[in-house]
Order: sequence, then C-alpha cells, then structure tokens
Amino acid sequence: MIDATAFWLERPGTGALRTQPVAPPGPDEVLVRTLFTGVSRGTEATVFGGRVPAGEHERMRAPFQEGDFPAPVKYGYLNVGVVEDGPAGLVGSTVFTLYPHQSAFVVPASAVVPVPDGVPARRAVLAGAVETAVNILWDAGPLLGDRIAVIGAGMIGCGVARLAQAIPGTEVTLVDTDPGRRSVADRLGASFALPQDAPRDRDIVIHTSGSEAGLRLALETVATDGEVIEAGWFGDRPVTLPLGADFHSRRLTIRASQVGAVSARRRDRRSTTDRLALALDLLRDPAFDALLGGSSSWRELPEVLARLAAEPAGELCRTIDWRDA
Repeated sequence: MIDATAFWLERPGTGALRTQPVAPPGPDEVLVRTLFTGVSRGTEATVFGGRVPAGEHERMRAPFQEGDFPAPVKYGYLNVGVVEDGPAGLVGSTVFTLYPHQSAFVVPASAVVPVPDGVPARRAVLAGAVETAVNILWDAGPLLGDRIAVIGAGMIGCGVARLAQAIPGTEVTLVDTDPGRRSVADRLGASFALPQDAPRDRDIVIHTSGSEAGLRLALETVATDGEVIEAGWFGDRPVTLPLGADFHSRRLTIRASQVGAVSARRRDRRSTTDRLALALDLLRDPAFDALLGGSSSWRELPEVLARLAAEPAGELCRTIDWRDA
C-alpha cells in the first residue's frame, strides 16, 4: 500500500489536495506514477463551479471519477505517467490514462494506452482533446476542398483546426473573440478571424465555444443546406436561437457531437481505444505544442483550478507537473 496525493473539489468553487491509499496492483492491473496531468479548461471549469446540470450527472462522469456532482468529487481525464508495476510488457512504459489529477493510481491494464515514441510526455496530455477532435471530424465528414469554420479557439477547436487543415484543398478558419488566438492559428496552419469578420457560406461550421453567441454565429455563417456541428458544452445554461429567421428556408442542420461514444460513422469498426491510440499517434505533430500553456506544480493545483475557472480566456492547456510528488 502506498499513499498518493489527489485533487478533490470539496464544494463548488473550492478544491483541496487529499492523501489517499493506493493498493498494489492485482492481476491484469498496473500501478502508474503520474508525470503530468492537463486541465481540460472548459469542462473542468464547469465542474469546479458546480454547473453540471442534475440531469447530466451520470453522463458527465469521468471514467475513474470518485464522488458525485456537484461535490465532493475527484474529476479529470488527462493523465500521463509511467507504469511502475504490472504486466512485464508495460512496466517502464509512458502511458496515457483517462484518470483524474493524482500522483499515483492503479487501473486495469486495458485502461492505459502507451504513448508512441516521438511524443513528449507533456504534449501527450493533449490526447483527450485530440481524441475529441477526431470524433468531431468523423461526425462532420469534411470533403476535399471544403470551406470550414471552427468557432471557438479553445483546446478542442484548435485541435479540430489542425486536423482539418491537413485535408487537401480545405480552407480552415478559426474564429474567436480573443485576438491573441491569431498567433495560435498561425502555428496550426489555419486562418483566423474575429466574430465580426468571420467568413460566410462555409460548407461546414464546427462550434466549440460553448456560448450562445457562438452558436448563433455558426448559423449565420454556414452555407445554405450546410451543417453546423455543435461540439461545445453549455452546462446548465439555457440557449435561445433564431430558428424563426432563415433557418428553415436555408434548410440548415444542427448536429450534436461529443466524445462519449465513437461517431456513428465509425462505431461498427473503431473502439474508443482505437480512437485514443490514433489521437496519440497524431500528437507526433509538434504543431500541437501551440495548445500548451504554462506548467504548475501539483502543490498549486487548488489555486490554479480556481484561477482558471474565474478567467473567461487565457492559455489553452495548463499542465500540472507531478514528477516530484
């Protein structure tokens, strides 16, 4: 038995570090020592503020969550660590796990996915965001030469933009209210526009901002007979849309996308593990470093989560360093 340090949301708006015991791994289990975790800014801010709707408490559970919404709860799903004990083929491997912020933990060996050679451990925390981006594009089904707008230049939107721009002939524009995102778009190989300058007549518009204004803009900028992929998360906030305007006459479509299940277009032949392994392989691309912000010690995690939840904008992914825990 060893002691591990974990971050818990004690009550909405207040988090703390707890010590909890970790038992030795059993057959077909692994003991993982965490190197880095990542803060999934939008979702974790919603959880930190206690804004998960009551009707979504079960669907919003992370794979290894402890406790229940709104609190106390141990939540998170971007964890990169090293296997210290378990099956011989995994010991010593750097792995990604959908596990909360914790210094060490035991999970089934099937729950970890090895990080490929050429992917730095810190960059690998982005696997959850890139996996979501993969699923969104499977849902969207972009074609060669499509004109694509991505509204919301957060972790997910930036991941979508980087993957979409690799499709030959596509024209990809990241749209965000923060002019500072222009430099990020440049590093990702996408164009950038403020909302008032967003291009019109897009074949596909992918909305990731989690704001009513962003979804309204998506409807305004998609082409007639076009499709809006709604991939944001509104939490418990109601949304009002102008569906009485030209929504029907232009025959627009709004389709939800989320990472909980593999896109229906691939579900019969790809598992969630396949999808995550693909995301990790795609992270060989150093352009994804544009999504990484600063790094903080695990000791600062309660203050870091409170600050990130209070800031409307800022860095994309704050990583948490556990290497001396």
